[in-house]
Amino acid sequence: MKFFTTLKNIFSIKELRDKIIYTLGFLAIFRLGSFIVLPGVDTESLTSQSGGFLGFLDVFLGGAFNRASIFALGIMPYISASIVIQLLSMAIPYFQRLQKEGESGRKKINQITRVLTILITFGQGTGYLMSTIPSEAIMVEQSFFIASSLIILTAGTVFCMWLGEKITDKGIGNGISMLIMVGIIASLPGAIVEEFAAKGSRGFLILFIELLAFFIVVMGVVLLSTAVRKVPIQYARQVVGAGGKKKTLNTGQRSYLPLKVNAANVMPIIFAQSLMFVPPLIAGVWQEDSDTARTIYYAFSDFTSWQYNLTFALLIILFTFFYTAITINPQQISEDLRRNNAFIPGVKPGEPTADFIATVVDRITMPSAIYLAVIAILPAFAALMGVSQGFARFFGGTSLIIMVGVVLDTLQQIESYLLMQHYEGMMKSGNVKGRQNVATMA
Repeated sequence: MKFFTTLKNIFSIKELRDKIIYTLGFLAIFRLGSFIVLPGVDTESLTSQSGGFLGFLDVFLGGAFNRASIFALGIMPYISASIVIQLLSMAIPYFQRLQKEGESGRKKINQITRVLTILITFGQGTGYLMSTIPSEAIMVEQSFFIASSLIILTAGTVFCMWLGEKITDKGIGNGISMLIMVGIIASLPGAIVEEFAAKGSRGFLILFIELLAFFIVVMGVVLLSTAVRKVPIQYARQVVGAGGKKKTLNTGQRSYLPLKVNAANVMPIIFAQSLMFVPPLIAGVWQEDSDTARTIYYAFSDFTSWQYNLTFALLIILFTFFYTAITINPQQISEDLRRNNAFIPGVKPGEPTADFIATVVDRITMPSAIYLAVIAILPAFAALMGVSQGFARFFGGTSLIIMVGVVLDTLQQIESYLLMQHYEGMMKSGNVKGRQNVATMA
């Protein structure tokens, strides 16, 4: 009953109801576009990309990659451009200055990101058209097809980027993340049906056990995503005493500095995943002439091999420490605390505070990195235990972390709207008004 009451409360708030309707409408347009095939393509001659990097991309694009859709590249060029800009912001002073300029700087960075997205789309689109779509599936002259399709793919990516921005502005949640999540979830029902059909007469029992294990993994990812190490801080204020002497007094007001256990979020998995395609790519050149190259090629092309998973886990741990180090700046946090007359009880301000925060970050990053690595390689263990490859992808890795993160973020925004409506209701009640009258009379 509480669940249905919450749904009723959600749709009783006009602003929230409109945002949800806008979001669902934009997502429906995105899914519809993923089924519109590029002009001049024979869909029956297309080959499915179920493994490797191309299969990894198709999971994020909801099958649009395999269908040669006008949204075949989706929002991925924008994600690539955003990562490039983020890395440049850490190394180039110009981008660092833009970040400090507030709203105007953010607009400039967004404009640069859009231009870079178009350039990346041209590059990725050319590779996609020339290497993924077989020549027998092209029903028109090839050069004309590549030129026209490249324009259509670029327009499709720009349109997806526009949809994401519109969802952020008029809908609920982060638009870009919502588009990625919808692409991932789109393949989940088909994967479950395929898994049930593959199990035969024992399908119900085995599928129930697998769904139970999947639920436990999701709860583990939720814990990792929401875990916070609270560092107690206390505020001080200066008062002027007799003779004009300033005294610093502890106000007794205590707060917490929240340090996310998984500060790097999904970025270590994305970076590590992009590097895992390099060994088979290089070894594939010499696999016909070298037994070692052939061994490396097959070992790193199989995501269930121990070589693949060991390397993948070590890269995730490494990138977790790297990305956490460039995301959290203990020196800057210490300076901000000092500027706001705040301090950590028992720790001197300045360099000791920065060292203390750095120590805390290091201690929470190691278990976070190991936990993240375990979640990333869980699909391999699921596949080895008999789960179909399509369904095993949802037992961990980038897909699951993105889905959980987007759902949690969206639920938090919905909850904030409900709380705001609740507070407005209290303000309209007679109790609060009566308190205000008493305060005025006093």
